[in-house]
Amino acid sequence: ELSIHPDENGNHKLDKNALHIWPRGGFMLIALPNLDGSFTVTLFLAYEGEHSFENLQDAASVIKFFETHFADALKVMPHLSEEFFENPTGSLVTVRCYPWVKENKVCLLGDAAHAIVPFYGQGMNSGFEDCSALHEIMEKENDWTKILTQFQKERKPAGDAIADLALYNFIEMRDLVGDKKFLLRKKIEAWFSEKHSDVWIPQYSMVTFSHIPYHHALAKGKMQREIMDKVMQMPDIENKWNSEEVENTILSELKTVSLAN
Repeated sequence: ELSIHPDENGNHKLDKNALHIWPRGGFMLIALPNLDGSFTVTLFLAYEGEHSFENLQDAASVIKFFETHFADALKVMPHLSEEFFENPTGSLVTVRCYPWVKENKVCLLGDAAHAIVPFYGQGMNSGFEDCSALHEIMEKENDWTKILTQFQKERKPAGDAIADLALYNFIEMRDLVGDKKFLLRKKIEAWFSEKHSDVWIPQYSMVTFSHIPYHHALAKGKMQREIMDKVMQMPDIENKWNSEEVENTILSELKTVSLAN
């Protein structure tokens, strides 16, 4: 974890209303704004390999690495070399386990049951969802065997799904957000969703801004990607991305999926 300090007036040096991402395919740098004018900066990098922490063992190698891959960020990080070696290097962990219940006396929930990588920002929220789900079941049942059995069966699919979603979002952030075709794809989805919000909610919105269960959002997102794969192969899609033809193609594909189910 690194930082971008406020300027001499205490203001943010970068746009404070944005998540800043430097995607480099295989690794990335991100910066999140804080209220005090600073940014929390995180370098996501492998432990070993060509581009890895094992090759960043002194100040000179760190500065050279940033000059090569994150030159614009380096300009606003004068304390980089000191922070790099003062701050610890953490690990990203995903927990998948089952059962979550032991003899009706111990029940895992939250990170203990389904810790995830941070790339969807849903770690705490998924834990709160566990609490909400457990409370709802407790309101209906009095027997702890039934309560805990139902709880783990209900929440296990959601826990696995948000783990998958978070890992996929890491790939998006690291590899795809700088790709023009990917950005066009997202633009088409946003345009279509605005016109047809009753039949198309982008997966990110399903996960972040709705009560749709994670595993349902994962399944719907897979269906949406399959449709968008076909849309992106349409001739001259770059120029007719918001055309009636594209709109009707998506509607037709959605109808086909609906009939199949």
